[in-house]
Amino acid sequence: MISRRRFGQAFAAGLAATSLAACSSGTSAVAPAAAPDLRAGSGEHTSLGPVKQADAGALTMAYHEFGPATGQPVVLLHGWPYDPHSYVDVAPILAGAGYRVIVPYLRGYGPTAFKSAETVRNGQQTAVALDVIALLDTLKIGKAVFGGYDWGGRTVDIIAALWPERCQAIVAVSGYIVTNLAANQQPLAPAAELGWWYQYYFATERGRAGYAANRHDFNKLIWKTASPAWHFDDATYDRSAAAFDNPDHVDIVIHNYRWRLSLAPGEPQYEAYERKLAAGATIGVPSITIGSDFDGAAKDGTAYRAKFTGKYEHRIYDGIGHNVPQEAPRPFAQAIIDATHL
Repeated sequence: MISRRRFGQAFAAGLAATSLAACSSGTSAVAPAAAPDLRAGSGEHTSLGPVKQADAGALTMAYHEFGPATGQPVVLLHGWPYDPHSYVDVAPILAGAGYRVIVPYLRGYGPTAFKSAETVRNGQQTAVALDVIALLDTLKIGKAVFGGYDWGGRTVDIIAALWPERCQAIVAVSGYIVTNLAANQQPLAPAAELGWWYQYYFATERGRAGYAANRHDFNKLIWKTASPAWHFDDATYDRSAAAFDNPDHVDIVIHNYRWRLSLAPGEPQYEAYERKLAAGATIGVPSITIGSDFDGAAKDGTAYRAKFTGKYEHRIYDGIGHNVPQEAPRPFAQAIIDATHL
């Protein structure tokens, strides 16, 4: 999910999601105008259509495609514990505007599969990013607009930082959330550490077994915690939860969180990329970042502004939780469109 340190600071400061009706910043005696309902138009669609498959390095990657084949490519990346249904309303909006939209299942999700049983089930950040680069190569997409949140947002940041020639522009929820292993070794205040209970759970074999046995209910709890004002129904959750039945899902998730805490090794072929990121790689491509209630005190974007050195905008979605594209599909789609014109 989001940067451990930034979310911890917000949690320690008393992070609390607010309802849309409570988001106005007006201070006069006159009742402020109601904030716009960013959820308007969400939930219009329930199907992503047919699944396609393509070679992506170590994977056969599953993805959904929308819009004309000749349109400007847009690649939308989901997070944990979510799946491409996060874009079930965003993708049709962009397709209607003429974009070619690609929405893949990351490694460990849905029909995406490893080609070999011998391949390490590695969830480290640059492995995930290179999967996406490999998919672009197979689809003969030289440059795309990228959008994402959570694991997807981190992947978008990494692609923009390490392979800027593949990015026309990006939209990154929560801003710059590239994992820094050294920073993750620094302790947080007790209240902040409480927010990361599941990472410590995953660090244990009991946690691995518990996640494997209870992933449906476990991930539903994460959805409710990360987006307390999003009143999704069981059918909405279950459409995404089917992606967690991937046979590699538990291994990928557990490795991802253990790697972040330096409790599991990465692989040597990714080390050079990780060193570049650890050195503080910046992003120079046109970028729009989005802050939501999930980001707490970091919602205003000032903590990571210096990481974006090119054309840049920051937007704040009050009343919206972590799964921004599914909770606020029209504003997210507009951010993608606007990013192409920065």
